[in-house]
Amino acid sequence: MHPTCPGPAPGVRSAVSAILSTATCLAGLVTLWSLPVHAGTLGDLPPELSTPTQASSQIPPDSPVKGETAPAERARFEIDLQAPDEIRRFLLRHMDLQRFRLLEDLDAAELDRLLARTPENLRGLLGTLGHFSPDIDIVVTARDGTGQAPLGTVRVAIDPGPVTQVASARVFFRGDISSNPAAAEQRQAIEREVALPVGERFTQADWEQAKTRALRLLTGLRYPSGRLLNSLADIDADTRQAHLYMELDSGPLRRLGELEIMGAERYDVSKAQQLARLSGIEAGAEYSLERLQAAQSRIAASDRYESVLVTVEPASDEADLPVRVQLRERPRQRLQVGLGGSTDNGPRLSLEYRHRQVPGIGWRVDNRVQLERNDRLAQTVWTGSPDENAWRWGASARWAEQIDGFNTTTSQRLRWGRLQEEDVRDQSQYLQFDRARTENTAQRTLIRARSRSALSVNQAWTWRQFDNPVFPEGGQGLALELGLGATLEGAPQPFARAQARWLTYWPLGGALPMLQPELGQARSLIEAVEQGRLGRLALRLEGGAVIARRETALPDTQLFLTGGDATVRGYGLRDIGVDQGDGSVLPGRYLAVGSVEWQRPIWRGGRRTPWEHVLFVDGGAVADRQQDLRAQWGVGSGVRYNSPVGPLQLDLAYGLATRSWRLHLSVGFAF
Repeated sequence: MHPTCPGPAPGVRSAVSAILSTATCLAGLVTLWSLPVHAGTLGDLPPELSTPTQASSQIPPDSPVKGETAPAERARFEIDLQAPDEIRRFLLRHMDLQRFRLLEDLDAAELDRLLARTPENLRGLLGTLGHFSPDIDIVVTARDGTGQAPLGTVRVAIDPGPVTQVASARVFFRGDISSNPAAAEQRQAIEREVALPVGERFTQADWEQAKTRALRLLTGLRYPSGRLLNSLADIDADTRQAHLYMELDSGPLRRLGELEIMGAERYDVSKAQQLARLSGIEAGAEYSLERLQAAQSRIAASDRYESVLVTVEPASDEADLPVRVQLRERPRQRLQVGLGGSTDNGPRLSLEYRHRQVPGIGWRVDNRVQLERNDRLAQTVWTGSPDENAWRWGASARWAEQIDGFNTTTSQRLRWGRLQEEDVRDQSQYLQFDRARTENTAQRTLIRARSRSALSVNQAWTWRQFDNPVFPEGGQGLALELGLGATLEGAPQPFARAQARWLTYWPLGGALPMLQPELGQARSLIEAVEQGRLGRLALRLEGGAVIARRETALPDTQLFLTGGDATVRGYGLRDIGVDQGDGSVLPGRYLAVGSVEWQRPIWRGGRRTPWEHVLFVDGGAVADRQQDLRAQWGVGSGVRYNSPVGPLQLDLAYGLATRSWRLHLSVGFAF
C-alpha cells in the first residue's frame, strides 16, 4: 500500500555546545545568573508554537488546549487523549472532536457518527507528522450521565507507530531553465535545497516549505514567472519511507527593460538612475530580485528619499520587464535640535543642519555642534555623489575639546579623500591633518601646554556580515585602518599607525529560528526553543599601535585612550591610559581591549520577550611600550531592551582596579 500526499522537509537541526569559564571574581554573579530568568516552562508553550501548521483557529478561545475539561455546563462530552507529548498538543488543537464538543445541540447519535469518522481524521493528522501506521483505540465511558458531561468521556489511545523518513527527493525542470547553460548553477542550488530533507523525518508542513523555498530560488533569478507544475510525496507505509517529487516550470528567461523613475522633482533624476545602475539595473540584464532589492536599498541610503520602491511586472507581455522606481522625496534642508545624555558624559545638547543638495555642486553637507559635560564638538562634512564605481569624494573639518581629569585637549582635524560604501564592505582613502594642544590645569604654572601636529595618508576597510543590522544574533564584523605620516612640529618625524576591531556573535546551542509555526515538527520546535534560551556570546577585540621613534612628538588625537560604555565598563570615559604622577592619564601608543558578553533572552509564558539579561567581562590596557600593557578589568551584569529604534542596554559594572561600581547606558548597534 502506497498512500500519497503532498509531502516536505524537516528543518536541518544544528547544535552548538560551548564551555564557558570565568574569573573567580565572577563566581557570585554566575551564581545569580544561574537562577531562572523566565516564567513558565516548555510545557507552557503558547498555542501558536504547539503546531506545525497555521490552521489553529478551529478551537474556540475558551476551549482546552492540553486536554483539560471545559466548564461542565458547556461541554457535551470530555476528551481523554493518551498519546506521546510531542503530538498530543497538536492533535488536541486540530482533531474534529474538539470542534464539536461544545455544540449545545449535539446528541448521542451525532456523536456516534463523529466517532466513526474520528480514526480517519486522526490518521490524516498523524500523517502530516510522518506517522502512517498508527494504532488508534476509541472508547466512550460514563455515557449514562454519571460523568460531568452529558454524553460521557471519549477516551482515545494512540500509538503513533514508527516515523516515516524521507528516502529520496527529486526535482524536474521544464522551460528555459532545463537547457540554459547559464542557469546550471541555479538548477544545482534548487536541487540541493530539495535534497536537504533526505534522511530526515517527513512532515506535511516541511514538504510545503521545501516547495516554497524551491519556487523562491526559481523565481528570484531569470524566471520571475516560474511556477510549481506538479508535486508528489509517495509514502511507503511498509518500509516507512517517503519519496518526494516536484516539477518546476521556469517559463521563458526574462530580462530587465528600460528604467522608469517616478516622483523625482527636487533632485536630479540622473542621480537615482546612477545608483540603480551601480546595483546592476541595466536594460538587457537578466532579471534578478536581489539586484532590485539592492537598488532599492542603495537609493534609500542616499538619504534623499523618504520611501523607495523598485518593482517589475512579471506578468507583462513584453520580452523585457520595465523597471519602475517610485520615489517619495525628502526636503532639501533639515534643521534638528537634539537633547540626550549618557552615563559617560552627562547631558547632551546638539544642533544639526543638513543640506542634501548644495546648489552648484550637488554635494551633501552635514554641520553639527554638540555640547556635553566633558566634550565639545563642531564639525562640517561635505560628501559628493558616487561615480560609476561607487566612489564618492568627501571633505571634513572638525574642532573638538575634551576634558579628561586635569587634562584639556583642544584639537583640529582636516580630512580630504574618497569613500566607497557597499552592503558587505566599506573602504576609504584619505589625507588627514591633525593638530592637538593638551593643557594640564593642575600644573599650568609648571608645565607649558604642548601643541603638536601631523599629516598622514590613510586607508580603512570595514567588513560586516551580521544576520540583522539592528538586532544581530549571529555573524561578525572586522574593521582595519592603516596610516603613514609625519609630524610637523620641528624636524619632521615619520610614524605608522594601525588599528583593528573585531566583533562576532556566537549563538549557543544553535541559532533560534524566530519560533515560526511552519517549522513542521513539534519535537524540532521544542528543541529550537530550548536552544534559543541559551542566547549568544558577543566576543569583541580591539587593538592599536603607533610605530615611531621614542622622541617623536605625536598629536594626542593620533594616540589611544579607552574606558567607558562602549569599551571597558566599570571605568569612566577615557579613564584608561598612561598614568601620570598627578593622578591623570594621557593617551598612549599601544591599545588592547577585549570583551566577552553573554546575552540571554528573557522568556515569559513560553514566549520570548524583547528583554535580555547580559553578563560580561571587559578588559583594556593602554601603554607607551608593549611590555607595559597591563589590563584593567571590569565585570558586571545588565539588561537589554530591543526597542523599535534599536537595542537599549543598561549595565552595572564593577571596576576591579578602582574597586567601584559604575552604571552604563548605551543605545543602538553600529559597527
